[in-house]
Amino acid sequence: MNVSIVGRHIDVTDGMKSAIYSVIEDIQKYNLDIISSKVIVEQNKKSEFKVEFNVQVANKGAVVITQKDKDFYKACDFAKDRLEKVLRRYHDKLVSHRVKQEIPAVVVDESEDEIVEVDLAAEKPMSIDEAVAEFKQTQEAFMVFKDTDNNTRVIYRRKDGKIGLY
Repeated sequence: MNVSIVGRHIDVTDGMKSAIYSVIEDIQKYNLDIISSKVIVEQNKKSEFKVEFNVQVANKGAVVITQKDKDFYKACDFAKDRLEKVLRRYHDKLVSHRVKQEIPAVVVDESEDEIVEVDLAAEKPMSIDEAVAEFKQTQEAFMVFKDTDNNTRVIYRRKDGKIGLY
């Protein structure tokens, strides 16, 4: 991985470089294919430090985190936390996606499956009250019927024992 550290309006000291390299080492734990990291350290006229991490991740693109603070090391720590949060979410997305792909498919023996044809009774349209009364007499999970406006409706049994209408 390529690491470049650039200082704008400031000379980057060895202590600053070691803090930046420790951040780069900490983000390696996510096992992402990080191509390069560019860190820009800037100090403005108000003696405020601005730390920008630009991390290039394969198949993701660039992750850019910018943090400002009066203290360089605090800015670096806050930027590290934000960078880790973004990379952790991306890592978790990849890992959870891989787990879903590795679940073995259910093998169904097609010789045992059979399709049973059922004749649908083409009855006259019925009111909702009539359909509910007829549905209560059966033990079926649902019933499809045409209402008086010739719309297809479904009556079903809910888990709490009540009857639902769709």
